[in-house]
Amino acid sequence: MKPFFTNDAIVFGILMLALAFVFNTANSDKKGWQRFYTFFPPILLCYFIPALLHWPLNLIAFDWFEPSIYDLAKDLGINLPQGASTAEIEKLFGQADVEESVYGEHKRGSRLYFVASRYLLPASLIWLCLSIDLKAIMRLGNKAIAMFLTATVGIVIGGPIALIILTYLFPNLVGFSTDELWRGLSTIAGSWIGGGANQTAMKEIFEVKGSVFASMVVVDIVVANIWMGFLLYGAKISDRIDARLKADNTAIKDLEKKVADYQDSIKKIPTATDLYTLLAVGFGGVALSHWGSQLITGWLSPYAEPLKAAGLNSLLSSFFWLVVISTTLGLILSFTKYRKLEGIGASRWGSIFIYILVATIGMHMALGDIVNNLGLFAIGAIWMLVHVILLLLVAWLIKAPFFFVAVGSQANVGGAASAPIVASAFSPALAPVGVLMAVLGYALGTYGALICAYLMQAAVGG
Repeated sequence: MKPFFTNDAIVFGILMLALAFVFNTANSDKKGWQRFYTFFPPILLCYFIPALLHWPLNLIAFDWFEPSIYDLAKDLGINLPQGASTAEIEKLFGQADVEESVYGEHKRGSRLYFVASRYLLPASLIWLCLSIDLKAIMRLGNKAIAMFLTATVGIVIGGPIALIILTYLFPNLVGFSTDELWRGLSTIAGSWIGGGANQTAMKEIFEVKGSVFASMVVVDIVVANIWMGFLLYGAKISDRIDARLKADNTAIKDLEKKVADYQDSIKKIPTATDLYTLLAVGFGGVALSHWGSQLITGWLSPYAEPLKAAGLNSLLSSFFWLVVISTTLGLILSFTKYRKLEGIGASRWGSIFIYILVATIGMHMALGDIVNNLGLFAIGAIWMLVHVILLLLVAWLIKAPFFFVAVGSQANVGGAASAPIVASAFSPALAPVGVLMAVLGYALGTYGALICAYLMQAAVGG
């Protein structure tokens, strides 16, 4: 359904008004707002307000179809209900075996997420890394890796467990055959371990039909985003969770304090020259990252087939290299004089860009789609629940802080675009940790998704 506002300039203005509202009220002296934000952290609202503006208000949207889609559907004999969501329309056309190229001409979308993820995110990673203490990050220890791998295992086993429960207890709840179901769910496994490149790889490997894939994408986005909302809330109460887990978060607190002390020691009022230097470092780094990602993917393109066969699909993704290069640049600059740009608010600007990215991610959310895919969402919910239970159990056993639980999970489920968001919800100083762990997710994505897919196939006797 076409939203009320489709002009990106207007939508961006609305998102900025929403962010300004959140942060002005979050810093209000009024007791009502203070009590409200005790339970709802600002970053959570930055995430869900755009989601509410999308659904049910339909003021903004990530993508939509023009009204002409109904004429096309009528010509093809497809009954499209009035007010159908993008996902529902794609599903109905897929079920009718209509190629995406046919109905895709009527599809439109916002470019704000693309801009935020391709331009603002790499700049923010560079700025957030400037003041980081790499040695201190390395001292976070093996628990971070342990929780990341636990998160991966949780996704691998969660899929088959969810599939067994739903197919045996409620066999008629999902409108797909068991063969279509496990193949389609393999794409979610690829997304939740590695990201978009791995999701596409699973679609190709297991020959997932377009109609099935469209439904899986909806489940992937909505379930993952709801879980991200819980993680953002958990960051607000992480000290209480750590107390329950009996976790030692000393290393994390020491890192936060070390960065904060350094920021205070070099803080100054910026001049115009300082600000231009900051912009040059940030967006010059973005330019270099884009150039480097193009070069690397170009060099690797002749080896696409062997890399895919080896499960290294992510190496062919320009976004993967964009994140890796920008993070690396930030870490390199942290050993140079440019580290002092933190004194004029480098990480503060990085956080602002992260929050803009959060708002554009919120536009993806269409909670109304759950109604049309109850069975699939039930599988997704159980799947994620297995993932969470395993994470919390292992965290309790090894006394790992909730920060490692949250970032380890999001590095798998959300990838490089959202892992630094969750990490920075704890502290802007911790954002690079999210990126570094997300890179591991890219490396394991295809292998983990393949194991998960074959386990799901075995679970339904395929």
